[in-house]
Amino acid sequence: MTEKHLSSQFDNELNTVSARLMEMGGLVEAQIRQAIYALSQFNIDAALQVMAIEHRVNAMEVEVDQELTTIIARRQPTARDLRLLIAFSKATTNLERMGDEANRMARMVKSIIESGSARSLPAGELRVAADLASAQLRKALDALARLDTKAAVAILKEDDLIDQEFDGFVRKLITYMMEDPRTISPSLDLLFLAKAIERIGDHSKNLAELIIYLVEGKDVRHRTMDEIESTLMQ
Repeated sequence: MTEKHLSSQFDNELNTVSARLMEMGGLVEAQIRQAIYALSQFNIDAALQVMAIEHRVNAMEVEVDQELTTIIARRQPTARDLRLLIAFSKATTNLERMGDEANRMARMVKSIIESGSARSLPAGELRVAADLASAQLRKALDALARLDTKAAVAILKEDDLIDQEFDGFVRKLITYMMEDPRTISPSLDLLFLAKAIERIGDHSKNLAELIIYLVEGKDVRHRTMDEIESTLMQ
């Protein structure tokens, strides 16, 4: 991920923390995949496994953050080196929050299973949005490893698909609740599930924006796609 640095020791430190970040990303990706499986199969064991992984993800966030703090204190980096470490720190935070959302999904699946109402609601239709969110994370990690701004822009464009799936699912849930008030409670559980999936997509989008910030030194948050593409052409 990182370019060759004048200080070989600093270069080794950057490579080490980069590898740890990718390892954390892989763990979060596995956590999300397991959460999706728990949702699609209403598998309580899978949900419990997601909740168990959460502790490892949190521990890795603390470890990576400590490594970054140590590097900054020891090397006092400036310019692009400092930007790189800041981007790593923000990426770590976003990955940890994705893990939180996967854990939230697992808890909701567990609650739905225990309520006995799972089969009466369209939970299976969340699979499309969940798969999209998982794919977004995988693409974001790959783009981050290669510092690929073109891939990052593609991720930003695809984020709208997850939002569209979320909006469509919410409309369907509202119809269910209006037709049968008994479905209100489990429908709200599904709504929180859908929101967790959307948030995973949002954090992948954040990673894509970090890649552009890291490579180009330009903050593209809260900008339209036209503005982003215009900024990268300058």
